[in-house]
Amino acid sequence: MVYVDVVNILGRSVHTVKENAKTLIVSSKETGLEVNADKSKYKIMSRDQNEGRSHNMNIDNSSFECVERVKYSGTTLTKQNCIQEEIKSRLNSGNACCHSVQNLLSCSLLFKV
Repeated sequence: MVYVDVVNILGRSVHTVKENAKTLIVSSKETGLEVNADKSKYKIMSRDQNEGRSHNMNIDNSSFECVERVKYSGTTLTKQNCIQEEIKSRLNSGNACCHSVQNLLSCSLLFKV
């Protein structure tokens, strides 16, 4: 039994991603695996505003949903690869962490020697 959780298909255009996805689907069928279209999504990152338009990609009777942003390896990737959203996300995580231990850090028992 084989189980793959994450496969990243990269390309500079929708056409390239579609061709790479077709190759993956055909290759996995040859080895007895199946790509789950319900759990599979795709993301285009491009400076061209029209390149990353949201629509479903249909391959071999399977429809893959386009997403605006995805969290990968702890980093949020957006359509135009905008760093501001990642900075906000990390600041929010840091603030939440600090707030959750604030009472512990201000406890007077920590400073008694």
